[in-house]
Parts: sequence; C-alpha cells; structure tokens
Amino acid sequence: MSELANKKYKEETPPTFSQGVKDCVPTLIGYISIGIAMGIVGAASNLSIVEVALMSVLVYAGASQFIICALLVAGSPFSVIVFTTFIVNLRHFLLSMTLAPHFTKYSLMKNIGIGSLLTDESFGVAVNKIVKREMINASWMNGLNVTAYIFWILSCTLGAIFGKWISNPEVLGLDFSLTAMFLALLVLQLESMDRGKLKLYLSLIVYVVVLMLVLCMFVPSYIAILLTTIIVATIGVVKDK
Repeated sequence: MSELANKKYKEETPPTFSQGVKDCVPTLIGYISIGIAMGIVGAASNLSIVEVALMSVLVYAGASQFIICALLVAGSPFSVIVFTTFIVNLRHFLLSMTLAPHFTKYSLMKNIGIGSLLTDESFGVAVNKIVKREMINASWMNGLNVTAYIFWILSCTLGAIFGKWISNPEVLGLDFSLTAMFLALLVLQLESMDRGKLKLYLSLIVYVVVLMLVLCMFVPSYIAILLTTIIVATIGVVKDK
C-alpha cells in the first residue's frame, strides 16, 4: 500500500477507544506523579485513604483537590470550600465549550459523560489532535478520559497509602510534574502549527502573562486565573476568525 493510500486510510478511519487509551499514555507520568503528591497532601491533611479516594472520584480536579486540603487544614467553612472549588473549576466550562462543536452529532448524555471527565490534560491532547487535522470522536475521547480518570484515582489512593513515607514530595520534583506535562503538550502543538497560528499563540501567551500580573494586584490569584482565561480566550477566538 502506497504512502498516499496509508495517509488516506488514516484520515478516513475513525479513531477507536483503544487509540484514545494509547494517546493518553504520554500524559500518564504527569497524572501519576501529581496524583501521588495529592494523596500525600491528603494524608497530611488528616484525610483517610477512603476519603482521599472518594475526593478523587467525585472532585477529579488536581488544583481543586489541593485547595480543598489547604482549606480543610485552615478550618475553613464548608460553604467557602464549595464556592472556591466551583470558581477554580469554572475553566472546565470553557474547555468543554471549545470541544463541543466536534461532538454535536452525539446525544446529550454522551456529551455530559465526555464533559464530566474532561481535564486540562485530556483537553490538551484533543486540541493537539485537532491542530494536526486528525479526527476525534466519542469513542476516542472516552478512551482518553477513562484512562486518565482511572490512573488519577489509583495514584491519589496510592499516595495516601504511602504518604507517611514521603513527607516532602518537592524533594522528588513531583511539584513540577504538572508544569512539565503542560509544556510538553504545548511543544507538540507548536511543532504542527503554521506561521500565522504560531504568531497568534505566542501573542496570546504574552497577553496571559501581562493580564495575570496586572489582575493579581487587585484580586485573588484564582479569580485572576479565571478572568484571564475568559478574556484571552475571547481575544483568541476573535483574532482566529
């Protein structure tokens, strides 16, 4: 079979659940290391192994889970914990809205299932596939999301079990794992972009940095992140058109 035929076959064949699992593998190191660190922090916050596991199942958001542990240790009211978690997780609405046009042919329940398990990392993998003009569908997205979900729960639980032996995750560099994973996803996207798209993305990165520096002088950092995301995402959509 010729190279042209192979390329055409790849483009026309819908991606499968197993392909989604395979595409999730490069991000699993990040999920595992951050999950273990989360479990350690949870154990240090006097949460039981079961409580850490349940939080991973029900909340399923690394940043929010770290914040919840910090607020629990600080003795914050339940209402403050819920509201703060809601604010931090609002970005997932933006992520879901970005991918929604690619899943319009599926039922509401299927879209809810995809959106419920969407994370920053799985969004990055999906966007990278879109940038390369490769097909994505519900089966592929479910493979990607479910794999990440399972490994996150297992990693958090494992961190809670062994938390008493790893009192300082920073020593092992676990605190940088999430940043490293996002940098790798960014590099993959930049490699496949044309010159115009590259200039747009670089300008948006500058906008993010400037807005974060300015907004952090007036509002809490989690509010600054949300506002910056909304403003820069809007600028990106307008400029892309």
